[in-house]
Parts: sequence; structure tokens; C-alpha cells
Amino acid sequence: MSIGQLPRPVGYVFGGGGSRGAVQVGMLQALAEQQVAPDLVAGTSVGAINGAVVALDPTSAANRLSHLWPRVTRSQVFPGGLLAQIRTLEQTRTHLFPNAALESLITQFLGSGLSFDDTAVPFGLVTTDTATGHAHPIRSGELLPALLASAAIPGIFPVVEHDGLRLCDGGVVANVPMELALTMGARSLVVLDCDPAGCLPGPQTNLAEVFLVTIMMAMRAQAAYVAARVATEVPVVYLPCSTTRLVSPLDFGHTEELIETGYEMARSFLATLEVTGPGLYGLQLPWLALPQGPGSAR
Repeated sequence: MSIGQLPRPVGYVFGGGGSRGAVQVGMLQALAEQQVAPDLVAGTSVGAINGAVVALDPTSAANRLSHLWPRVTRSQVFPGGLLAQIRTLEQTRTHLFPNAALESLITQFLGSGLSFDDTAVPFGLVTTDTATGHAHPIRSGELLPALLASAAIPGIFPVVEHDGLRLCDGGVVANVPMELALTMGARSLVVLDCDPAGCLPGPQTNLAEVFLVTIMMAMRAQAAYVAARVATEVPVVYLPCSTTRLVSPLDFGHTEELIETGYEMARSFLATLEVTGPGLYGLQLPWLALPQGPGSAR
């Protein structure tokens, strides 16, 4: 079957990745050309923000995001210079940036005063409960505080107090929330991950890059194991994207390149994709003894 014939409901799953979330815009453009619409959406961190835009209006989301993302600058998300960061850290002892700028950006993407009830298709996101270290999904209430919590990168943004809990970035425990989408009723998944497993950018040239790639490896490994488990139950279409360039999640200088890469790779992949049933399509895991269709990475 083609991607347009996936078992319904089809769940779109958006992974986290900071500025690399721009690649998901290109993926959405390719999916729109195939006329594949989601029946439900799940996301984490920046993927929750992109996912919320999709859930609010699946038809026009790709076009809306393609206009919004190129306007985003680093200073809009991470305002102030080094001295301001030091002052914030001295005052709070927990993070480098306030989340007021992130709140403004989310409002720019979505509008204000919205709740989960306003979405056109069911939407859920993942945060991390700092008291337990467990994933804490949110599927109801106001969108803004939930999105701020899901994107609250530890050490970068403050923890968000929401519904009596102290919550931070869902990427800590579920960067690609496939299991949430299954819980919401999905019978097939289309995964829009910013950093698919299988290859790493390199070589690393400084300590910051080494640290970044180490975090990426941990998140990718977690996502790969979840994908393998979920693919025993339902078809998991894991859209590819290039990882040849190491783009920091804090660097918004490569947005147009990421959008174009996401589009070209997803378009080529979807053009030849054939889904034959439950299995993992588009993500190569040599240790995985599961069906991998003709469209899978080789």
C-alpha cells in the first residue's frame, strides 16, 4: 500500500530538536503533496510547537510554518548576550534564559488564548515530571503553558509549574513520542524526527560539539528502541533527513537549508514507499528483526 492507504487513524509524531525543527516544515510540504493528512498529532519540545500548528489546521499548516520559520532568529528564542545569561544564572541558579521570549514566539505561531479543545484533530504532547523523572503527557487544558513545559530545555529555560507539577522538556524521556500517539488511538504512524538514528554528523571539532552529539546519540537510541517496539504493532513510516551537518539546536542560521533538505529527502522517500503491514519503514536499524519495506533506508 502507498502512504495514502495507511490504516486509520494516522498519527503524526513530531520529535524535538530546537532549531533543527525547521526540517519538519519540509517534511510537511512533502506529505502535503502526497495528500496525507493526520487524524491525530503528538509532539515533544519544538515538535510539540510544530505539531500544535498542524493540529489546529492540518490543511494549511505546512504553508503557515514555511512562512513563520525563516523569520525566527536566535535572539527571539534566546535573548541577551553572555552577560545577561550570567546574570540570569546568578539570580536563578537553574537556567540561562527566561522563557518570556519563547512564550512570545509560541503566541506568534499559534495565536493566544487557545486550548487543546481548539484543535481540529486530537493533539497531545510530552513533558518530563522533574519530581519523578517520568514522562508526563498533556492532552487537555491551555496550550501555552503545556508547550512552554514541553520545550523547557533543562539548564536553558526554567522549569514550568503546571497543574501542581514541575515540568521540563519532554525530550529528556520521550523525544519522539510514538507511544503517546498509540495511546491516542493511532493505527499507523508518520514520524517527523529532527535527528533520525542511523548516522551522526562529524567529526566533532570542539567540546561543545562533542557534548551535543553525545546528547543526540542518547535521544536517538531511545527513539530507535521505541520505534522497534511500536513497529511490531503498527506501520511506522520514519521520514529521513540529512545529518551530515552538525547544526546546534540553538543555531537558527540554517533554517532554509533544513526546510529544503527535509522536503527533498521526504519527497524522494515517499515517492517509492510501499507499506506492507506493521513494520519500520525509512529507518535502518541493523539489529532490528522486523519487516522493513521497499521504502526503508538501506
